[in-house]
Amino acid sequence: MARRSRKRDARAEHVPIDVARLTRGWEHGETGPDGRRWRVRTVGGGDRSYRCPGCQQIIDPGTPHLVAWPADHLFGDEAGLDDRRHWHTPCWRRRR
Repeated sequence: MARRSRKRDARAEHVPIDVARLTRGWEHGETGPDGRRWRVRTVGGGDRSYRCPGCQQIIDPGTPHLVAWPADHLFGDEAGLDDRRHWHTPCWRRRR
């Protein structure tokens, strides 16, 4: 059975794309080489600089990168979020 077309009404108001929303990453889980579980989210960059724990270099404001934090923190999810770190994406991938 064919599906109906869901075309928008031509008279409807234009809705602009929220680019900031598109650059927000998807959160997913990863297991590191040591067996530790991590929550990882890509981010489009913000208005601050961060120091990457992988290379000890600065992540400039506006640079896309990722944020990682322990998924199995001893003191719970909130404490895990407090321990999040900003990584250059290649540095995070190389740590394996």
